[in-house]
Amino acid sequence: MDQARELAAIAYGIGRQVGLLIDRKGRPAHIIVGSQKGILIPELDRARLSAGRLRGLRLLHVHLAGEPLNEEDLTDMLFLRLDSVAALTIDGMAAPVALHVAHLLPPGAGDAPYDVLPPRPYDRVDEDFTALAEALEAELSREGERIDTPGKSASGRDRAVLVSVASSPKAAQEASLDELAALADTAGLDIAERVVQRVANVNPKFLLGKGKLAEIEIAALRAGASLLVFDGELSPSQIRNLAEVTQLRVIDRTQLILDIFAQHAATRSGKLQVEMAQLKYLQPRLVRQDRAMSRLMGGIGGRGPGETKLEVDRRRIRERIGRIKDELKELRKRRAAARAGRARAGLPVVSLVGYTNAGKSTLLNTLTGSAVLAENRLFATLDPTSRRLRFPSDHEIILTDTVGFIRELPKELKEAFRATLEELEAADLLIAVADASHPEVEAQAAAVADILQEMELGDVPRLFVLNKWDAVPEDLRAPLRNLFPEAITLSARTRDGLGELTTAILDRVRSGPGVYVGPTRQKIETTNPLETEPETQPSNA
Repeated sequence: MDQARELAAIAYGIGRQVGLLIDRKGRPAHIIVGSQKGILIPELDRARLSAGRLRGLRLLHVHLAGEPLNEEDLTDMLFLRLDSVAALTIDGMAAPVALHVAHLLPPGAGDAPYDVLPPRPYDRVDEDFTALAEALEAELSREGERIDTPGKSASGRDRAVLVSVASSPKAAQEASLDELAALADTAGLDIAERVVQRVANVNPKFLLGKGKLAEIEIAALRAGASLLVFDGELSPSQIRNLAEVTQLRVIDRTQLILDIFAQHAATRSGKLQVEMAQLKYLQPRLVRQDRAMSRLMGGIGGRGPGETKLEVDRRRIRERIGRIKDELKELRKRRAAARAGRARAGLPVVSLVGYTNAGKSTLLNTLTGSAVLAENRLFATLDPTSRRLRFPSDHEIILTDTVGFIRELPKELKEAFRATLEELEAADLLIAVADASHPEVEAQAAAVADILQEMELGDVPRLFVLNKWDAVPEDLRAPLRNLFPEAITLSARTRDGLGELTTAILDRVRSGPGVYVGPTRQKIETTNPLETEPETQPSNA
């Protein structure tokens, strides 16, 4: 009570709102002086921000005009994960009158994520705020899996909330979010929540309104998530703004794909190209807000001290990109020599292309008896692999597996992605593989065709294959055959339909006893980021 009277007198005397952030031992951790209408909470220690935990601080501040808790107070409590927030009203004699209190609620306890208690006289408040906060934390911990590491699931993987904000139809957003979820799984994330928001106009600062951001923050809190993954590419300022408001790590689709490529690139060339793509992505996002890093140039006595830390970092990135380009030029020469050697051998080159996770690696393994990594996830294999395939009729070909395609490829990776498919420039036949069981098979097949057209490969002879036919329900097979009348249907896993494919390949490449001269096309020398050195292995189909 004495604390309330003293706080009220100070606020009344200076005509400004005054607040205290109080820890669970009842000690003031911060004293805040605001304006007549509000207070601004400073940046707080993030030490307690972990799965299922609150900040460990409660806010008590004075409202000079006698108003109750407002939306800004409640939003601060949500975003900052405060134990509770309380507003003390005063009369014209600077005496405290009533206390308005709100606190967060455990999952499913109400329609709103918080509860606003009825106002009561300031000297008749008997709540144990510490016990209330600890009980809430216990509920939040029980809501998700029991975890030992903050922000991680029982398997040790980071938990993430996926967010889609766009003006496109909700069905399209959900489909895109499904793909983002598959990418997140490949990157090693567990999906805690999915949020879809359709908006007429995207907010350039936060993408969506603060009300929806508050819902996302609560969803992350309840699920024990430490990461927000946005479907689409965010600007540097948007990432910064969202991270500051939500107090969570924020990444976009581009960063997620870059991370996957970085995890799975195995060759020297692949690692270099991924590093260059990451550096190009990082360059415009390199920002320092520390005033100590401000430039010490210009003016009397301030000329010539040199570069700031930010400028040094940017220069080092430019220098590193230059060194990577030089090293890739040398690798490109070696690959060109390897392709020339294969051309002299007179063997036709057949390349598998298609959307990521369409089953290209499984098909390569089935045809050649190889053991290339094949998993049911996006970008499970990134490094192109070549195998020699011998047919019973003594015909031989070089069969190449390439990295899978994907829509909305990050611009930082487009150069690397095109170079990954450098082997396609020498292909005599393309086998476009599609996942027949995927609900978006038509859109994925169209995306592959568009990418091939962009790469000026539209004139290369092509076979279209509907893989995973065994997983297609009987009632959907006829519509798919009508949709793709030219397709060869097969299952690389069960080997059904392989005979039709091998016959079609032989019909396309047979031009003599084991020798085929493909159509003459200009070879375009580009860098190849994710390529293994060509490997050949004789095998019988």
